[in-house]
Amino acid sequence: MNEPTPPSAALRIRVAVDAPQHSGISGPLDYLSEQALPPGSLVRVPLGRRELMGIVWPGESDQDSDLAALRPILGSLDGIPPLSPAWCSLLEFAASYYQRSIGELALSVLPPQLRELDAAQLKMRLKKLDKWAAEQAKAATADASSAPVKPELSPAQAEVLGQLDALLGRAEAPPPLLLYGVTGSGKTEVYLRAAEHALSQGKQVLVLVPEINLTPQLEARFAERFVGRAIVSLHSGLTPAQRLRHWLAAHAGQAELVLGTRLAVFASMPRLGLIVVDEEHDPSYKQQDGARYSARDLAVYRAHQLKIPVILGSATPSLESWQRANEGRYKRLALPERIGGGAMPRVRLFDMKTLPLTKGVTTALTMPLLEALRKRLERGEQSLIFLNRRGYAPVLHCAECNWKSDCPHCSAWRVFHKGDRTLRCHHCGFTQRVPSECPTCGNQDIAPLGRGTERLEEQLQEQLPGARVLRIDADSTKLKGELEAQLQAVHSGEVDIVVGTQMITKGHDFRRITLVAAVNPDGALFSSDFRAPERLFALLMQAGGRAGRDAEQAARSEMWVQTWHPEHALYKALALHDFEAFAKSQLAERESAGLPPFAHLALLRAEGRTAEAAKGFLEAASRWARSLPEADQVLVYPSIPMSVARVANVERMQMLVEASSRGALQRLLWHWLPELHALKREHKGLLRWAVDVDPLAI
Repeated sequence: MNEPTPPSAALRIRVAVDAPQHSGISGPLDYLSEQALPPGSLVRVPLGRRELMGIVWPGESDQDSDLAALRPILGSLDGIPPLSPAWCSLLEFAASYYQRSIGELALSVLPPQLRELDAAQLKMRLKKLDKWAAEQAKAATADASSAPVKPELSPAQAEVLGQLDALLGRAEAPPPLLLYGVTGSGKTEVYLRAAEHALSQGKQVLVLVPEINLTPQLEARFAERFVGRAIVSLHSGLTPAQRLRHWLAAHAGQAELVLGTRLAVFASMPRLGLIVVDEEHDPSYKQQDGARYSARDLAVYRAHQLKIPVILGSATPSLESWQRANEGRYKRLALPERIGGGAMPRVRLFDMKTLPLTKGVTTALTMPLLEALRKRLERGEQSLIFLNRRGYAPVLHCAECNWKSDCPHCSAWRVFHKGDRTLRCHHCGFTQRVPSECPTCGNQDIAPLGRGTERLEEQLQEQLPGARVLRIDADSTKLKGELEAQLQAVHSGEVDIVVGTQMITKGHDFRRITLVAAVNPDGALFSSDFRAPERLFALLMQAGGRAGRDAEQAARSEMWVQTWHPEHALYKALALHDFEAFAKSQLAERESAGLPPFAHLALLRAEGRTAEAAKGFLEAASRWARSLPEADQVLVYPSIPMSVARVANVERMQMLVEASSRGALQRLLWHWLPELHALKREHKGLLRWAVDVDPLAI
């Protein structure tokens, strides 16, 4: 690669590059440039033997470094406006807080295709973007006469919007707004009106949703309301070309509304005036690999940084957000009733210990549940069965020798999928055909143990012949467009009973469903993860919220929970739709145990060829942590295996670090991480390590 000769009057600039984590490069590097480039400019630079894209970063370069030792940049990407100082500040904060390098995070959130284009290709893309913007403007002019019909606001919605307008009219930055509204209370209409307010002031609006499958649904609602407005989406389901075009449209200010999943929190939007985080409690907002950031928390930070409103909406807010509202740091706005005055579904707890055992009837499909489903079928109503386990059965089992279908590469069972007759590991993907006999003793009578959505679907079809049963889970929606087609079938009444995992509990506005049944939900009650009850309560509340969304049918809508522990406090609160009581009891438990939101956590995870290698690294890291000056303000727990200790023949261990204040934890991590890079080189059996700040799964 022929590098340009540095001119005698070359300027020194800082450039953020995506250097590998093991390199120890955490900040921007110094390069030479023939011309002054504003911060945020995209450039191509040499790094070792590679040529990379980089971002000219704000701040002073190292004036003590030898100018002759610096390498010149290879060129800049003209035509794209520089990324704003506010965007760079957001990325710098996120990289610092989540303990990643600036370049790694900043380059990973840009469209991948942007890194591959040269100046000529980029010019062509920008020309196409201008054409798209002209078409949008033309459509807006054509549609200007057709004003959308807005629904009449409920008194609660009108009150919330009145408070919202008062907050938006203040000179100082508004506090984060926690919109606590029961399912079906019209939170989306509040988002639409708030977006309308921001757009009327010439601002851009960012709306975050937890799952890709909710993006088209929300996009349709926004497109219907904001006819002629330029709306784009940002999520991993887009093609690389679509993602680049949508990102460029937002960055150039041509897209007025951006809807997306967690990655969209980093969208470059020069006129951002409002951020909405729908279903703010959802764990999907937390990235689980690489830079393990929380999009919800970064949305709050970004709004604070820009002094703009952020709306966090949920029927079951995260306990962190709820506690911040209790403390007055967030402003809580409530929508306590459903639109149209419809009642919440009546919750019925069925004690599995008291139900009579009947031949041919399983613990999932009890006689009372089958009878309730038949009544709905007779009335032409829809039902939803929620089972958060896909596949036919969690495991195959041999009664003779007690063999089970374990995964040879993971400490987990392979799930039996009857549709394609395979045993599939949901952790490493290892798949085999179902054996005709037990691999250990040769017994041909091997049987499924437990139940997944596939098996439940089959049993429903056997017990209710003629019923139109549809299964919606990750297996049935693999192909592009399948999920949209299945949801449309439910909306149009072509389905009688929907069977599915948590995919179907979030955000969907099913108007014909009058019965929701949760089968086998008890597993989370006794999990070692302290957040498991919170997640279960949110899932069941969200699942129940799919019933009775039509006010005329609300009075006869029900949610059934089949449980072995009906006396549990979680189910008692669920039966009363009393999130506030549940939150109060959980927060009291967390406070007495010193758990978030009353403490701050980080997890150090290690993966090695052997458990000893991973454990040795963590123990050495623990000794380092205890020797640091900040050690008296933190508690470092002993290392333990992860819940699934082996995945794809890699042993996984973890170590928890706890501090009473966020600052103490961050100071320890800041001093600790450089030592961890050095320790990695000493422990040869270690494959990788990572720090997870504010972990969701422990």
